[in-house]
Amino acid sequence: MSQLNQSDSILISVDRALLNVQDLYEQLRPMPWAAAYTCEKLQRAVENTAVVVGAYDQVNGGKLVGFARVVSDCATFGYLTDVFVDEAYRGQGLSKRMMQTIKEHPDLQGLRRFMLITADAQGLYAQYGFEQLQHAEKWMEIFQP
Repeated sequence: MSQLNQSDSILISVDRALLNVQDLYEQLRPMPWAAAYTCEKLQRAVENTAVVVGAYDQVNGGKLVGFARVVSDCATFGYLTDVFVDEAYRGQGLSKRMMQTIKEHPDLQGLRRFMLITADAQGLYAQYGFEQLQHAEKWMEIFQP
């Protein structure tokens, strides 16, 4: 499942063979929310993720310019995480194209609950049906930053 936008040569793909985890690690390192990642931890996370979506610049040798992953049991629950778009590629609709790929992925259809955490992109995710938590007082977590 891949889509190439002919006008900008950015390939959006769920093909894990295209993903270089070392490149991904280098892209995520500056992100405050990924500070605790090691390359090994990220490798393990990717390997145990239901769906990975990469955005690759075909003009620049398939350079990774965007990424998202969904942790899921592919039946009832999904969690969208580690979403980024390279700063030089922002404003081109890549996050929307990645979200569309996720929403259409056959393994993620019919989930009872699909969640994410975001500090600043509520507007983007609302376009794909995400809302504020219902009954937030019922939710609990173990958080270890």
